[in-house]
Amino acid sequence: MSDAPTVVLLHGLARRRGSMAGLARALEAAGLATWAVDYPSRTDTIAAAAAAIADRLAAELPDRPLVAVTHSLGGILWRHLGDPRLRWQRGVMLAPPNQGSQIAAAFARHPLFRWFYGPAGQELAAPAAWPAPPAPCLVIAGTRRRALVNPTSWVSGRVFAPDAAHDGTVAVDEARLPGVERFETVDATHTTIMDDRATQALVVGYLRAA
Repeated sequence: MSDAPTVVLLHGLARRRGSMAGLARALEAAGLATWAVDYPSRTDTIAAAAAAIADRLAAELPDRPLVAVTHSLGGILWRHLGDPRLRWQRGVMLAPPNQGSQIAAAFARHPLFRWFYGPAGQELAAPAAWPAPPAPCLVIAGTRRRALVNPTSWVSGRVFAPDAAHDGTVAVDEARLPGVERFETVDATHTTIMDDRATQALVVGYLRAA
């Protein structure tokens, strides 16, 4: 059995694994094997999605060392993946709403929000006592407030304080989590932070240093 870890890529809310394809290519070019799967982020609760992914990982990568690279909701999902069958070594969370989401809270009662973002969106609006990450990790937050590719950034000025650092969707302070090994910021918007070259360099460097 190889001791080289497999990088588990977990996409964000209302996204699919294809959103992580550019980052997957960067990781594979650095010699790191990747694994990704779509999960029903719009219809499952966080706990249900995590349980299904844990079962699949245990079946497809049994007893393999794993590292996680996640985007947004995917980071919260990873926090729920402390399954004893999974050998997590470390992880990287990109723009995770670790303290919950002010954007989600602002629109949580809107019927369109509730329909489109489902139970996981509601959970982000009112975070509970989510578990700690299952391994040491790097958190990377974005600071580019406005971007045409990020629709929530068009209304973020109504939600975040004028002096708040944010990526158009998640505030830097929302991404913070006590006890993480390392915290960084990049000049990137929430929607495409995984494709930012500075982000990719930080991810590869952190995982290679393991």
